[in-house]
Amino acid sequence: MGAWVLRKLLVGVAVVASLLSLVGTARLVGPRGEPEAGAVKQLRFLKSALDGGADQNAQELKPEGFFFLNVLYGLSWIQVGMASPELAEEAVREAKWSLDRLNSSPGTAPFDRALAPQYGVFHAGWTNWLRGGIVMLQPVEQRDLAEYTSVSAELAKAFDESRTPYLEAYPGQAWPVDSTVAVASLALYNQLVTPRFAPTVERWVAGVKTRLDPATGLMPHQVTPVSTGARGTSQTVMHRFLLEIDPAFARSQYEVYREKFVTRFGPAVLEYPKGTSGSGDVDSGPLIFGVSLSATTVALGAARVQHDALAGVLAREGELLGVPVSGPDTKRYALGLMPIGDVFVAWSSTARPFVANEQPALPSVSGWWWWIPWLLLVWAPSLVLWGFVRLTRRRIDGRGAADQ
Repeated sequence: MGAWVLRKLLVGVAVVASLLSLVGTARLVGPRGEPEAGAVKQLRFLKSALDGGADQNAQELKPEGFFFLNVLYGLSWIQVGMASPELAEEAVREAKWSLDRLNSSPGTAPFDRALAPQYGVFHAGWTNWLRGGIVMLQPVEQRDLAEYTSVSAELAKAFDESRTPYLEAYPGQAWPVDSTVAVASLALYNQLVTPRFAPTVERWVAGVKTRLDPATGLMPHQVTPVSTGARGTSQTVMHRFLLEIDPAFARSQYEVYREKFVTRFGPAVLEYPKGTSGSGDVDSGPLIFGVSLSATTVALGAARVQHDALAGVLAREGELLGVPVSGPDTKRYALGLMPIGDVFVAWSSTARPFVANEQPALPSVSGWWWWIPWLLLVWAPSLVLWGFVRLTRRRIDGRGAADQ
């Protein structure tokens, strides 16, 4: 009797495992809809999470947790509004809500007001990019350009007076990725309003080209107080914005980045260039065989704006590994336990150039067979369980024959 019960239990578990394997297979290789539909559901979930204090909780996890959760929420809405004009009005409203939170006391608390630009290039650059997105979605007659112009002018002045292309985000600390976002906001202003800051943007690109990481030929990760080589977490964000500044330079940098950081198996993004190693930190998260999950998530956005087939592969991997739960109105990954992860997914999955021309298509680095190892992994538990079911059945049958 005990063996029979065990077999029935194993059959039930194997059936459930097989159903989960089917779901995983569908997420991996089945047809996919437009990402904006899922992103809107994510944003509905994120709004409720923000109302519940998720941004304050995120601040305890990383120094810019409050900021990123709010700025990427607003930027994701901007990208959704670009793809779906019927949602543009709601997108502008939600993006303005985000901007107000970023300029509130909690939004500016981690930053130094005395820096040039005010609160440092990280805060000024990201908020100005969001501000430009709001202007872009608004009808021309409704645009209020006063703040956008004044902040852009302050940014341009700081770059023009700097001896380096990379401004400080915190006192005595500078990361090239932050200045890349800021300069992209100036390039956006040049396109939306008037090319007032074109000389600043051109000088910045020229300065960057003379200060590339000698080991990789890419933009470095940090430059002050120490200079460090290129890293995956900052590269993936840079490549979302560099396209808006100089498409040709961006494509050349992106191709080097793909060669040195993107693995063929997975595929995934390494935190350190191939052939080197290092430890993870608050930005990269724990490294798994050198892979940064956060960099891999954000790489989806970089691949999308570069018209890289890698984007589709990363999106399918995310649907498999992120274990999304989708209802009528909301969608969340990892049961919604980490809203800051959800907002990075929403921002990356809907990424699109704001003003840059579409780049020529790039084939995926992993080829057509990338999904085969994943399918084997997805089905392995089911196959093992059915193997136990068969073994148990043989034992039961064998005992029955012996009893006879």
